[in-house]
Amino acid sequence: MAMSKKGNVRLPPEVNRILYVKNLPYKITAEEMYDIFGKYGAIRQIRVGNTPETKGTAFVVYEDIFDAKNACDHLSGFNVCNRYLVVLYYQSNRAFKKVDTEKKKQDLDQMKSKYGLSTPEKK
Repeated sequence: MAMSKKGNVRLPPEVNRILYVKNLPYKITAEEMYDIFGKYGAIRQIRVGNTPETKGTAFVVYEDIFDAKNACDHLSGFNVCNRYLVVLYYQSNRAFKKVDTEKKKQDLDQMKSKYGLSTPEKK
């Protein structure tokens, strides 16, 4: 249905159905998220962060990629409880970058110990 009304539109490669939302009020509920994001199309799932590291963030998964693009375009900078939302497209390669960095640090430490190298500690 969405494709028929949009025609043959070519989207940038970073555009997908999953939006990553930052700078949310800590007290926001999933129902309030549905009210805000549901205006732009059918939503499959909303996941609001609930741990200290993920508070203030959420993932919004739309049924249609064009609805996600429309929501991202219109809700970036939207004011919710005196906080401006940051709405981005979810990029899986960035999500695992932190894990990769920690693994690289472990590998580097192993190489240093294997070859007896040390680096001066920063103060």
